[in-house]
Amino acid sequence: MDAVFVLPPAPPPSLETLSSGLEQYGFVVLPDGLPRDVTQALVDYAARLGADGYHAAAVGRGPEQQRNPFVRRNRVHWLDERHPALAPWRDWSESLRVHLNRRSFMGLFSFESHLAHYRPGDFYRTHVDAFRGEANRMVSLVCYLNADWKDGDGGELILYTDQGTITVLPTQGTVALFLSEEIPHEVKPARRDRYSVAGWYRLNGSSPDRVDPPR
Repeated sequence: MDAVFVLPPAPPPSLETLSSGLEQYGFVVLPDGLPRDVTQALVDYAARLGADGYHAAAVGRGPEQQRNPFVRRNRVHWLDERHPALAPWRDWSESLRVHLNRRSFMGLFSFESHLAHYRPGDFYRTHVDAFRGEANRMVSLVCYLNADWKDGDGGELILYTDQGTITVLPTQGTVALFLSEEIPHEVKPARRDRYSVAGWYRLNGSSPDRVDPPR
Protein backbone atom coordinates (compact mmCIF):
# COMPACT_ATOMS: atom_id res chain seq x y z
CA MET A 1 0.00 0.00 0.00
CA ASP A 2 1.35 3.42 -0.92
CA ALA A 3 2.09 5.73 1.97
CA VAL A 4 -0.37 8.55 2.42
CA PHE A 5 1.02 11.89 3.53
CA VAL A 6 -1.45 14.28 5.11
CA LEU A 7 -0.32 17.86 4.86
CA PRO A 8 -1.20 20.23 7.70
CA PRO A 9 -3.78 22.88 6.79
CA ALA A 10 -2.38 26.09 5.40
CA PRO A 11 -2.21 28.88 8.01
CA PRO A 12 -4.59 31.83 7.65
CA PRO A 13 -3.07 34.55 5.43
CA SER A 14 -2.94 36.94 8.40
CA LEU A 15 -0.65 34.62 10.38
CA GLU A 16 1.66 34.22 7.39
CA THR A 17 1.77 37.99 6.88
CA LEU A 18 2.56 38.60 10.55
CA SER A 19 5.28 35.96 10.77
CA SER A 20 6.95 36.90 7.48
CA GLY A 21 6.97 40.61 8.37
CA LEU A 22 8.47 39.91 11.78
CA GLU A 23 11.14 37.69 10.24
CA GLN A 24 12.05 40.20 7.54
CA TYR A 25 11.89 43.52 9.40
CA GLY A 26 11.57 42.77 13.12
CA PHE A 27 8.09 44.32 13.14
CA VAL A 28 4.85 44.26 11.21
CA VAL A 29 1.60 46.24 11.37
CA LEU A 30 -1.50 44.61 9.92
CA PRO A 31 -4.86 46.46 9.74
CA ASP A 32 -7.75 44.06 10.26
CA GLY A 33 -5.23 41.41 11.27
CA LEU A 34 -7.23 40.30 14.30
CA PRO A 35 -10.18 38.08 13.32
CA ARG A 36 -13.54 39.68 13.96
CA ASP A 37 -14.72 36.99 16.37
CA VAL A 38 -11.56 37.43 18.46
CA THR A 39 -11.95 41.20 18.42
CA GLN A 40 -15.58 40.96 19.49
CA ALA A 41 -14.78 38.53 22.31
CA LEU A 42 -12.21 40.99 23.70
CA VAL A 43 -14.53 43.98 23.28
CA ASP A 44 -17.31 42.13 25.10
CA TYR A 45 -14.96 41.04 27.89
CA ALA A 46 -13.70 44.61 28.36
CA ALA A 47 -17.26 45.94 28.48
CA ARG A 48 -18.24 43.47 31.21
CA LEU A 49 -15.07 44.25 33.15
CA GLY A 50 -15.90 47.90 33.70
CA ALA A 51 -13.62 50.64 34.98
CA ASP A 52 -13.11 49.02 38.40
CA GLY A 53 -11.46 45.98 36.82
CA TYR A 54 -8.27 47.88 35.98
CA HIS A 55 -5.38 49.02 38.16
CA ALA A 56 -2.63 51.55 37.62
CA ALA A 57 0.14 50.16 35.42
CA ALA A 58 3.69 49.87 36.76
CA VAL A 59 7.14 50.12 35.22
CA GLY A 60 9.70 47.34 35.69
CA ARG A 61 9.34 43.81 36.97
CA GLY A 62 9.53 41.90 40.22
CA PRO A 63 11.15 43.76 43.15
CA GLU A 64 12.08 46.69 40.88
CA GLN A 65 8.48 47.31 39.83
CA GLN A 66 7.16 50.77 40.59
CA ARG A 67 4.48 53.17 39.45
CA ASN A 68 5.87 56.23 37.69
CA PRO A 69 3.23 58.58 36.23
CA PHE A 70 5.93 60.56 34.44
CA VAL A 71 6.80 57.48 32.35
CA ARG A 72 3.55 55.57 32.12
CA ARG A 73 0.02 56.67 32.82
CA ASN A 74 -2.53 54.01 31.94
CA ARG A 75 -4.46 51.19 33.59
CA VAL A 76 -4.26 47.45 32.94
CA HIS A 77 -6.10 44.21 33.64
CA TRP A 78 -4.06 41.00 33.36
CA LEU A 79 -5.91 38.31 31.42
CA ASP A 80 -6.43 34.76 32.54
CA GLU A 81 -6.63 33.01 29.17
CA ARG A 82 -8.39 30.09 30.88
CA HIS A 83 -11.52 32.23 31.24
CA PRO A 84 -14.19 30.77 28.92
CA ALA A 85 -14.98 34.18 27.42
CA LEU A 86 -11.36 34.51 26.29
CA ALA A 87 -11.23 31.21 24.39
CA PRO A 88 -11.11 32.94 20.96
CA TRP A 89 -8.18 35.08 22.10
CA ARG A 90 -6.37 32.11 23.64
CA ASP A 91 -6.80 30.00 20.51
CA TRP A 92 -5.71 32.75 18.11
CA SER A 93 -2.66 33.86 20.13
CA GLU A 94 -1.63 30.22 20.50
CA SER A 95 -1.95 29.61 16.76
CA LEU A 96 0.30 32.61 16.16
CA ARG A 97 2.87 31.26 18.64
CA VAL A 98 2.90 27.89 16.91
CA HIS A 99 3.24 29.49 13.48
CA LEU A 100 6.11 31.74 14.58
CA ASN A 101 7.95 28.73 15.99
CA ARG A 102 7.40 26.65 12.87
CA ARG A 103 8.48 29.39 10.50
CA SER A 104 11.34 30.99 12.40
CA PHE A 105 12.34 28.40 15.04
CA MET A 106 11.99 31.04 17.76
CA GLY A 107 11.41 28.65 20.66
CA LEU A 108 8.53 30.72 22.03
CA PHE A 109 7.34 28.90 25.13
CA SER A 110 4.56 30.83 26.84
CA PHE A 111 2.34 33.87 26.47
CA GLU A 112 1.03 36.56 28.82
CA SER A 113 -1.31 39.43 28.04
CA HIS A 114 -3.33 42.25 29.54
CA LEU A 115 -6.02 44.69 28.57
CA ALA A 116 -4.87 48.31 28.62
CA HIS A 117 -7.11 51.32 29.14
CA TYR A 118 -5.74 54.76 28.30
CA ARG A 119 -7.99 57.54 29.57
CA PRO A 120 -7.85 61.01 27.99
CA GLY A 121 -4.35 62.34 28.69
CA ASP A 122 -2.79 58.94 29.39
CA PHE A 123 0.47 58.00 27.65
CA TYR A 124 3.50 55.69 27.80
CA ARG A 125 6.91 57.20 27.05
CA THR A 126 9.54 55.53 24.88
CA HIS A 127 10.64 52.13 26.19
CA VAL A 128 11.42 48.56 25.19
CA ASP A 129 9.58 45.51 26.49
CA ALA A 130 12.63 43.62 27.80
CA PHE A 131 13.50 44.10 31.46
CA ARG A 132 16.96 44.48 32.94
CA GLY A 133 18.51 41.09 33.73
CA GLU A 134 15.63 39.25 32.10
CA ALA A 135 15.62 38.54 28.37
CA ASN A 136 12.81 36.02 28.05
CA ARG A 137 10.23 38.35 26.48
CA MET A 138 10.95 37.93 22.79
CA VAL A 139 7.96 39.08 20.74
CA SER A 140 5.43 41.80 21.61
CA LEU A 141 1.88 41.72 20.31
CA VAL A 142 -0.57 44.64 20.44
CA CYS A 143 -4.15 44.46 19.17
CA TYR A 144 -6.60 47.36 19.18
CA LEU A 145 -10.27 47.41 20.16
CA ASN A 146 -11.37 50.96 19.30
CA ALA A 147 -14.18 51.49 16.82
CA ASP A 148 -14.32 54.70 14.75
CA TRP A 149 -10.90 55.97 15.86
CA LYS A 150 -9.95 59.18 14.06
CA ASP A 151 -6.62 60.91 13.38
CA GLY A 152 -7.32 63.60 15.97
CA ASP A 153 -8.06 61.12 18.76
CA GLY A 154 -4.36 60.67 19.65
CA GLY A 155 -3.15 57.49 21.33
CA GLU A 156 -0.90 56.48 18.43
CA LEU A 157 1.66 53.73 18.90
CA ILE A 158 5.04 54.93 17.62
CA LEU A 159 7.59 52.27 16.64
CA TYR A 160 11.22 53.37 16.22
CA THR A 161 12.64 50.91 13.71
CA ASP A 162 15.59 50.59 11.33
CA GLN A 163 13.07 51.23 8.56
CA GLY A 164 12.11 54.56 10.10
CA THR A 165 9.45 55.81 12.49
CA ILE A 166 6.17 53.91 12.15
CA THR A 167 2.93 55.47 13.39
CA VAL A 168 0.09 53.09 14.21
CA LEU A 169 -3.46 54.33 14.76
CA PRO A 170 -5.21 52.23 17.43
CA THR A 171 -8.12 51.31 15.16
CA GLN A 172 -10.19 48.22 15.92
CA GLY A 173 -8.70 45.00 14.55
CA THR A 174 -5.22 46.42 13.85
CA VAL A 175 -2.35 44.18 14.98
CA ALA A 176 1.24 45.27 15.70
CA LEU A 177 3.89 42.58 16.19
CA PHE A 178 7.54 43.36 16.96
CA LEU A 179 10.70 42.09 18.62
CA SER A 180 10.51 43.01 22.30
CA GLU A 181 14.20 43.75 22.88
CA GLU A 182 14.91 45.59 19.63
CA ILE A 183 12.04 47.99 18.90
CA PRO A 184 11.72 51.06 21.13
CA HIS A 185 8.17 52.38 21.11
CA GLU A 186 5.83 54.79 22.85
CA VAL A 187 2.13 55.61 23.12
CA LYS A 188 1.16 59.21 22.48
CA PRO A 189 -1.39 60.86 24.80
CA ALA A 190 -4.93 59.73 24.09
CA ARG A 191 -7.74 62.23 23.65
CA ARG A 192 -10.52 59.71 24.25
CA ASP A 193 -10.78 56.37 26.00
CA ARG A 194 -8.46 53.93 24.22
CA TYR A 195 -8.50 50.14 24.66
CA SER A 196 -6.03 47.52 23.52
CA VAL A 197 -4.69 44.13 24.46
CA ALA A 198 -0.93 43.74 24.76
CA GLY A 199 0.83 40.39 24.98
CA TRP A 200 4.31 38.93 25.05
CA TYR A 201 5.64 35.62 23.77
CA ARG A 202 8.38 34.37 26.06
CA LEU A 203 11.20 31.90 26.22
CA ASN A 204 11.40 29.41 29.06
CA GLY A 205 13.55 31.05 31.72
CA SER A 206 13.51 28.08 34.09
CA SER A 207 16.72 26.86 35.71
CA PRO A 208 17.50 23.88 37.98
CA ASP A 209 16.67 25.98 41.06
CA ARG A 210 13.93 28.19 39.66
CA VAL A 211 10.71 27.54 37.76
CA ASP A 212 9.88 30.36 35.41
CA PRO A 213 6.26 31.49 35.95
CA PRO A 214 4.21 33.01 33.12
CA ARG A 215 4.73 36.47 34.69
